[in-house]
Parts: sequence; structure tokens; C-alpha cells
Amino acid sequence: MTCRVRILNCVFDAVTISQAVEAVFNMVDSGQRGWVATVNVSTLIAMRHDPSLQQYVDRAALVVADGQPLVWCAGLFDGHLPQRVAGIDLAYRLCERAAATGTGVYLLGGTSKNVEEAVLALRLSFPLLRIHGTNGYFSPESAPERAADIQRSGAKILLVGMGSPRQERFIETQWQGLGATVAIGVGGSFDVIAGARRRAYPLVQQLGLEWVVRLSQEPRRLLPRYLRTNAIFFRLILQQIGARFNRERKTPDA
Repeated sequence: MTCRVRILNCVFDAVTISQAVEAVFNMVDSGQRGWVATVNVSTLIAMRHDPSLQQYVDRAALVVADGQPLVWCAGLFDGHLPQRVAGIDLAYRLCERAAATGTGVYLLGGTSKNVEEAVLALRLSFPLLRIHGTNGYFSPESAPERAADIQRSGAKILLVGMGSPRQERFIETQWQGLGATVAIGVGGSFDVIAGARRRAYPLVQQLGLEWVVRLSQEPRRLLPRYLRTNAIFFRLILQQIGARFNRERKTPDA
């Protein structure tokens, strides 16, 4: 059982990426089905206005912090998150472990070209990786058909790269028919793995500025979202700092 940390409206599992991978494969080995929620600042704020997304995260078997600001501010909520667990890093590490254990993986989402390129890149990195199937973007009407294909594939781990909240909607609504033991929404990870989109340098990631690199690549789509969600998040964090300061000021010295 991992320690858990509540930050605003989300309860995170305080795990490293290695511990997250271990938790996923414990589920695979035991046959205990569940999904993993990767929550960043944008998702955290979206959950406050989207009850179904909030419910999805609340029901997750594992919730990881996919955002350096969340790691930094955990102490304000009397908790500790050991490190950021980014969806793309988790996807890589899971594929590495899957290759070593012969566990089948299914990739869903992204353009047909990018998901095919992602498969080539993953097989180059992990020659023994068993990819049981792939599929690109699809219409909502064909979701049951995609779920049936995943079930027929026999894959134990499903990586869904369709962006939030579409990937979460698919996992939750099609859960009973998916067959996979573990499902994880990994956003635009396939585009990065395929080389269609660059990722920030490690130092930029550590500084919590990876969002700036993403913004530079997709400004029209991401700028309105970042302006809205970041402003709300920082306002809420400032309120938490103020509340904590007032509590400490009112607490008499021991």
C-alpha cells in the first residue's frame, strides 16, 4: 500500500516511476484489473469542472503526478511526492518491462502514421516487445468496435494516447469490453515516441517548464488552456499558502 497525498481535489499515490511500474505489473501478475490516471495541472483543474473526469480519477487503481508543480507544492498539503511520473516516461518504462516479461501491449490513439512510427521506435528500443495491436484515432461511434479488437488481441496493457478527457472517456465507458488488465492514458506520447514532436531537455523538465516547449509547438491549441488552468491553479495554491500561514500564526508556541 502506497502513501497518498491530497492536493486540492485529487489524491495522488506518492510513488517513484519505478514504483509505479512495479504497481502496474503487480496488477498484471495478479489479474487485478484497473486503470492508471496520469494527472497534471491542466487535468487537475479540469476535474473541478468535469464530474465524470473527477470520478474517473477517483476510481483509478493508481494516480500519478504528471507535473513538476504538483511535486513542488505537495508539502503545502502536508504530503510528499518523490518525483514526477510523466505519462511518456511511464509508457517507455512499461514497454521495457513488458519486453522483458513477454507481456502484450496495445497502442491506441494518434494519427495512423505516428502510431506506426511509434511502434517502429519502440521495437527498435525493445526488440522483444510484444505489440498485440495498434489503432489510430476513431469516431465515438466505433469505440465498441475498437474495444472488441483490444479484447481479441489478448494484450494485458493498453496505452491510450488520445488526449484528455477523450482517452479517459474511452477507458471508462468501454472498460467492461476491453479485456486488458491495465489501461493508461498517455496523451500525446505516441507523437513524441514517433519523433513527430520534440520533448523538452531534462533540465527544462526538472525546472517545471516542459509546458513552455509544448506551448511553442502547439500555441493555438494550448495557449487558452494554459492561461486558464495555470491561473486557476496558482490562485488556489496562493490561497493554500495564505490559509497555512494563518493557521501557523494562530498556533501558540509549544
